[in-house]
Amino acid sequence: MNLSRRSLLVGGAALAAAGTLASPAILRAQTGPIRIGVLHSLSGTMAISETTLKDVMLMLVEEQNKKGGVLGRRIEPVVVDPASNWPLFAERARELISVQRVSAVFGCWTSVSRKSVLPVFEELNNILFYPVQYEGEESSKNIFYTGAAPNQQAIPAVDYLAAEEKVQRWALLGTDYVYPRTTNRILDAYLKQKGVAADDIMVNYTPFGHSDWQSIVAQVKRFGSAGKKTAVVSTINGDANVPFYKELANQGIKATDIPVVAFSVGEEELAGIDTAPLVGHLAAWNYFMSVDTPINKEFIKTWHAFIKNTRRPTNDPMEAHVIGFNMWLEAVKKAGTTEADPVIDALIGVAVPNLTGGISTMMPNHHITKPVLIGEVQADGQFNTVWQTPGTVVGDEWSDYLEGSKDLIADWRAPMRCGNFNVRTGRCGGG
Repeated sequence: MNLSRRSLLVGGAALAAAGTLASPAILRAQTGPIRIGVLHSLSGTMAISETTLKDVMLMLVEEQNKKGGVLGRRIEPVVVDPASNWPLFAERARELISVQRVSAVFGCWTSVSRKSVLPVFEELNNILFYPVQYEGEESSKNIFYTGAAPNQQAIPAVDYLAAEEKVQRWALLGTDYVYPRTTNRILDAYLKQKGVAADDIMVNYTPFGHSDWQSIVAQVKRFGSAGKKTAVVSTINGDANVPFYKELANQGIKATDIPVVAFSVGEEELAGIDTAPLVGHLAAWNYFMSVDTPINKEFIKTWHAFIKNTRRPTNDPMEAHVIGFNMWLEAVKKAGTTEADPVIDALIGVAVPNLTGGISTMMPNHHITKPVLIGEVQADGQFNTVWQTPGTVVGDEWSDYLEGSKDLIADWRAPMRCGNFNVRTGRCGGG
C-alpha cells in the first residue's frame, strides 16, 4: 500500500491497595454483562432499511452468547430508536454511552445521522461501527467504517457502466443530504477527469421520503434521448426508492434503455417493489444474498431460523455488521478489556472472514478491505453478480479527485494518530 495516498495503552490498574477488596460496583462492572448499543431507526423514512440491521445485531449477540459471550461475560444489546430524526441520533447516542454505559455502538445509516453522533463519540470516547456505504471525506478515531467508501462502490460502478454499457451521459439522482451530494461531487470530478463534458452530467436532489417522481423521471427520459447512451447513478435513500422504481416502470424505462445503478438499494428495499419491470437494472455493493459460498449459506440459514421467516432477505449492510461485530469481538479478546482506547488500538489489523468467501481487514485509516460486486436485479428480487473485483479493495477515506482531499491520509497508529495528515505539508490538520 502506498503511504503517500492510503494510510497503512493497553494496561491495567490495581483494583485496590493490598488487603482491600474491590467495591461491589467494580466487581459488577467486571463480571456483569457487556452492554453494546444498537442505534438504528425503527420508525420514520429510514425504517425500511434500518430495522433489519437492528434484527441482525440481535441475532449476532444471541449466537455469540451461545458460545459464551466474550471475556467470559454475556453480551447485552441495548436497542434505541432515533426514529429517522437526525438530532435525535445524537441524543440517543449520548444516552447509550452515558446512561446505559455501553462499550461500543453499532448503528446509523445516513451520513447525516453519522455526522450528528460523531462529536458525541469523540467527546465521550466511545466506539461506533458504521455499516453503510458513505461519501468518504472523514476519518475519526472513534468511528470504524465497515461500509464502502466511494472507491469501493461509486467509482467502480461508473467504470463498469462506461466500459460494459458504453455510457456517455450520466444522470446523478440523490436524496438531498451529505452522502449523495459529496458522492456526486466526487463522481462529477472523476467523470470530467475522464473526459465527460459538463453537458453530459445531470444532477438532481429530492427530499427524504419523496414520492412524486413523474416529472423527474420524464426529465431523465428526455436527457437520455440525445443519441448518447445514458445511465442513472442513484444515491436515493430510504422509502423514496419504492415510488422511484415504480415510476421508471410506469414510463417504460427499461435497463436496456437507461440502466440505473443504485448504491442504496439492496434486497430489503426490493422486497417492497414489483421487480419484474426492473430486471437488468443494477446495484453496486460489496455483498449480495445470492453469493454462493458456504459461509454465506450458513449465515442465511442462521438468519432465517432467528427471524422465523424464510422470505426475509439478507443484504450488504447486514454483512458489514457481521464483519464489524466479529472485529470488535477479536479486538476485545486481544485487548483483554472493553475499554475504548485499548480496543481502538487493537482493532487495527484485525482480520475476519467476510460472507463472499474472503477476508476483510481493518486498516489504519479505520476503513476495511472489501470486494466490489455489481449485480443485476432479477425477477425474484435477488441480484445476479455480473462483475466483481478479483480481490479486496482498501477503503479510501479521502478522495483522490477532490482538491483539499487528494493530499490527505489517515493513520490512527502511533506516532501519527491523525485522521487528516497532509502528505504535502507534513502536518496533521488537513489543508
